[in-house]
Amino acid sequence: MATDKNFADFVASQIEEAGNIRYRKMFGEYAFYCNDKVVGLICDNQVFVKPTEAGRRFIGSDVKEAPAYEGAKNSFLIEDKIEDRDWFCELIRLTEQELPVPKKKKPKKK
Repeated sequence: MATDKNFADFVASQIEEAGNIRYRKMFGEYAFYCNDKVVGLICDNQVFVKPTEAGRRFIGSDVKEAPAYEGAKNSFLIEDKIEDRDWFCELIRLTEQELPVPKKKKPKKK
């Protein structure tokens, strides 16, 4: 089951105060970005946030991990906390701060 665009819009609106938020459709699902860093995925209308040490400390003992799709590494599966805008924004901010700056892509040769 592919993710509903309305759900992706909702997730983006919930974390809009965490930084420059955008999302991009990929293979029927969505990658979401904070300040040009991929911080998570939305797959099958579920939110998966990249695992970081800061995120793990913030979530605490209630952290639930699962792969976003078959063959993927585990990510933090965020379920009921999506509704808590302040909590969700803080998790995204902490995650973005710990992730490396993406490498610049080389231009494609023609």
